[in-house]
Amino acid sequence: MLEPVRRPLLRETAHRLIREAIVRGELPPGSVVRDAELAERLGLSRAPVRDALARLADEGLVRTKPQSHTRVTPIDAGEVRDAAAVVRAMHELAARTGVPRLTAEHLATMTEANQRFDAAVRAGDADEAMRADDELHDVLVAACGNRAVAATIDRYTPLIRRLERLRFSVPAARESVARHERLIEACRGADVEAAVRVTAEIWHELEELAD
Repeated sequence: MLEPVRRPLLRETAHRLIREAIVRGELPPGSVVRDAELAERLGLSRAPVRDALARLADEGLVRTKPQSHTRVTPIDAGEVRDAAAVVRAMHELAARTGVPRLTAEHLATMTEANQRFDAAVRAGDADEAMRADDELHDVLVAACGNRAVAATIDRYTPLIRRLERLRFSVPAARESVARHERLIEACRGADVEAAVRVTAEIWHELEELAD
């Protein structure tokens, strides 16, 4: 939950914490958010919070009515579908360029993340499952070394995660464990095309979720 920030941090921290609260549903769709209240809860001045809300408006997570209020946006299936298509394309590119650069340490990180994903799914912990899922895929994103890919994924993934968390399904998530294992095996064998195919399959499922 939102807690006071214990040391002075920049607007990036305010943006991250508020965005996480929106994705978790702590700040639900349609709720009014006030910079003064958020600033107090986070232990920040209002300036970085205002900057964070402006950025979140650009990302489609809040909508600001001048001289009135700021609300968390409703979940829009069309926007989620569009975001999922973009994120899928970026992850495919990350796999295509990142797989040849993977090390044994990268593969160990992916394996450990999938183990935590599996444990979280079994426990019905949607938040931990999504954190582990992000960490697994982030390995390829980091390995590909493309900052534009990383920035685009960071920009659009929260729109997907908000719906995914709302409709979290343990049976469906268990299927993702097996897909992750297939992805890791493709990476271990340096099979770029197989890794791209599995990646496309994983993220295409989220496009279908919007439908």
